[in-house]
Amino acid sequence: MGATQQRWSKDTVRIVIFEADTPAGKAFDVALIVTILLSVGAIMLDSVDSIHQRYGTYLYAAEWIFTIAFTIEYGLRLWCIQNTWLYARSFYGVIDLLCIVPTYLSIWLAGSQYLLVIRVLRVLRVFRVLRMVRYVGEAELITQALVASRRKITVFVASVLALVVVFGSLMYLVEGGSNPNFASIPDSIYWAVTTMTTVGYGDITPTTPLGRVLATVIMIMGYGIIAVPTGIVTLELNEANRRRANTKTCPDCSVEGHAREATYCWRCGGHLYQTQASTSASDSAE
Repeated sequence: MGATQQRWSKDTVRIVIFEADTPAGKAFDVALIVTILLSVGAIMLDSVDSIHQRYGTYLYAAEWIFTIAFTIEYGLRLWCIQNTWLYARSFYGVIDLLCIVPTYLSIWLAGSQYLLVIRVLRVLRVFRVLRMVRYVGEAELITQALVASRRKITVFVASVLALVVVFGSLMYLVEGGSNPNFASIPDSIYWAVTTMTTVGYGDITPTTPLGRVLATVIMIMGYGIIAVPTGIVTLELNEANRRRANTKTCPDCSVEGHAREATYCWRCGGHLYQTQASTSASDSAE
């Protein structure tokens, strides 16, 4: 009886904490999100000198109250979940842990409590509360495109790094003797990076005619370089959309969303490979 009651209490806590379909679960998630926002707001206000000098003691006390509450919540999550280690290694599990560690570290490391702004990531739970799960699928689509294009982007970044080293070295040879801003190759590479990325801080500028010609070439190249990663990711997004469009549709219940390698429908269990001949034979029998 005691084990059953303990199991029932664990299940109840798990439903409230992890499920947003019930009124209690939704109320818990809304209260959690409001608490997270208040905590992040307190941390931001505490970083303002005038507010810290006047209300620092109260904000510090509030931060410890928030941290203790989040620690209890994290402990309850680990207690009620069936696979504790799996949740602890998950994205939300790691974020939940990182949201409470900095406050305890602030006892030994001054200023580490400001790392608690990472708590704002926990607001991602709003997707469950507002039933915005369909947007998660779109996020997965973007993630797939980024993963698929990682090799191309790596080659692109390596090429850009090689170009800025070459152009920085050339600018050092051209401007180094007459322009004190180009006193070293690292300074020249910094200028090449800001110029090629079209940021252009203006803290370092060429003065010789040849240096300005070289700067013009780098600026024009920068516009083309910026468009390359965008084109790579766009191509992979189109490919991911094409793969999604090619997913199977069940001939029995017309539900969509099956993977290309699926054999049976996830809703009705019907076979996804009904041939035209078998369909015609069944129609004739009727």
